[in-house]
Amino acid sequence: MRVDAGLDSPRRIAAIDRKILNLPRVAPAPRGVLGKPVISRIKALLAGLDPKQPSPQDEDLVFAVTMLLAEAARMDQRVDPAERQVIERRLGQRFGLTAEAARAELDRALASAETGNRFFAFTQQVKNGTTPEERVKLIEMLWEVIYADGRLDPYEDNLMRRLAGLFDLSDAENGAARKRVLARLQDEGRKGPGSPRGVLATDH
Repeated sequence: MRVDAGLDSPRRIAAIDRKILNLPRVAPAPRGVLGKPVISRIKALLAGLDPKQPSPQDEDLVFAVTMLLAEAARMDQRVDPAERQVIERRLGQRFGLTAEAARAELDRALASAETGNRFFAFTQQVKNGTTPEERVKLIEMLWEVIYADGRLDPYEDNLMRRLAGLFDLSDAENGAARKRVLARLQDEGRKGPGSPRGVLATDH
């Protein structure tokens, strides 16, 4: 192969510099044109992540969490509108889903018969994809679903103990999460478990 000996000569370099200097200038974008959503999208793209295209791992985590929330809702053999509302709202807050997407995820989970067969797999997927702090938040979400219909079923209580153990959370952490939810429900003036003594009547 013949190499041009004058490729890096001073004259050649000077000619390239003149061409660069003669290129038309591009006006900078006015201040304030790039809003925070645009800047966030640019950062995501630079990081190789597109916020509009969640990874398969993210989609799997959303499905696993939704399946566990759905299991909590139907543990007492019924799914109340209040339970659906809580799940859809929390899915939107936790994963940034639209109301329509959250509703579709929940419908998919409620129509699936996989929970019983893959219960352990779902819990392990959540455990491996979240931090301990995030799992505590998820336990709170689950307790909120449980109490959305105003009562605590013994099967629901057993489910929450089992989930806390599979998430590597202590009974104390589970109990504290439960009490935080009950306190919020009282503050919001919502009805607690069916008992004449109020929402804390089933505490143990």
